[in-house]
Amino acid sequence: MENLTNINVIRDIFERHGFSFSKNLGQNFLINPSVCPKIAEMGNAGEGYGILEIGTGIGVLTHELAKRADKVTAIEIDSRLIPVLKETLAEHDNVTIINEDVMKADLGKIIEENFDGLKVAVCANLPYYITSPVIMLLLESRLPIESVTVMVQKEAGKRLCAELGTRDAGAVTAAVRYYSEPKLLFNVSRGSFMPAPNVDSCVIRLDIKKEPPVNVRDERLFFSVIRGTFSQRRKNLANSLSSSMNMEKSQVMEIIKAAGISENARPEQLSLDDFAALADLFFDHI
Repeated sequence: MENLTNINVIRDIFERHGFSFSKNLGQNFLINPSVCPKIAEMGNAGEGYGILEIGTGIGVLTHELAKRADKVTAIEIDSRLIPVLKETLAEHDNVTIINEDVMKADLGKIIEENFDGLKVAVCANLPYYITSPVIMLLLESRLPIESVTVMVQKEAGKRLCAELGTRDAGAVTAAVRYYSEPKLLFNVSRGSFMPAPNVDSCVIRLDIKKEPPVNVRDERLFFSVIRGTFSQRRKNLANSLSSSMNMEKSQVMEIIKAAGISENARPEQLSLDDFAALADLFFDHI
């Protein structure tokens, strides 16, 4: 079904299906006709690919993905949209809709059952409140996916795609860099949505790394060190880690020195190699 970004078409669909926006689900549907084709093109939707979509809205992005990819399987939490999608996506025989919460779904099983023999990529227009949890779920689950292309709040996109060693970097930046190579694709103004949110958005792509860029002895400890480091950004490294790791500051300072890092270093100044060195040294003291 074409014209799914036309406000009159959207309103007609809503009226016929008795649908209204849910604030709890953070629903903002795209009405800019140029956005979804770009997401599909830049999100690896093409021949030989299966696309896992998270959050369908009324199917604007789903429609563009289905025109390009071999198969699209979309996870949509809002059961009220299922009859809407049966109408708007009726022309596509390569689309499967799963009415489920992505945070509770068995994504590995879904991929295995739906994309046999295909390369897999994820595309999503995520509600702002669930952006980081969904991205980290996709990365930490180590799913057999090539990339994650997602619409996020513009400020969140800056953090997710920041270079380590810059002021925009945070704990999520380090985690994303560990699992993937992030890239900011393009910005999307708030006026591109219905209803319009209070902030602008952007589309980013995370190209999944086949192997982590650093080797660590304990991955869980590695991420604990990262979170602890950024938990009190205004403090220096020794103070932040002493608090988060529940260790004497003098002992933490010895570990920092052994890792070849300045005791006055700020979290955003550290590289993945620095975090790995710290985590491996903490491993010997816990």
